[in-house]
Amino acid sequence: MTQEAAKLAQASADEMEVAAGRERAQLEGWVPELAGEDEVREALEKAFDYRGDITVTRKDGTQVQGYLFDRRTGATLAESYVRIIPINEKTKLSIAYSEIAALAFTGRDNAAGKTFDAWVKKYWEKKAAGEKNIQIEPERLC
Repeated sequence: MTQEAAKLAQASADEMEVAAGRERAQLEGWVPELAGEDEVREALEKAFDYRGDITVTRKDGTQVQGYLFDRRTGATLAESYVRIIPINEKTKLSIAYSEIAALAFTGRDNAAGKTFDAWVKKYWEKKAAGEKNIQIEPERLC
């Protein structure tokens, strides 16, 4: 490999190393409109990526609040379902997409602001303030 080719390869590797991460939308408090099948599927995909609790209102009026930890997509809404761990329960519920009348992102997004960049910013703020033995501790999980 020539010296010029080696420089180009290193430049490409450097660009990949600092590639931007995926942008995360601010979903906390959002109540999506579930007008059609596409909106239902899109909202439930976002709910799956969300790291907080959601509230699902079924078409029969009952509500389930909890953490959406799994979803299975089928050809139709009746064949697709989400799996939720309700708050203060150890059970897991399955709810068909076709049973969902409304969805709300009601819990705090536990992953918000937890990027490496945020960690580095906190580190440098503490260092600039003259702190020694700087450690950034993770939040306690409830």
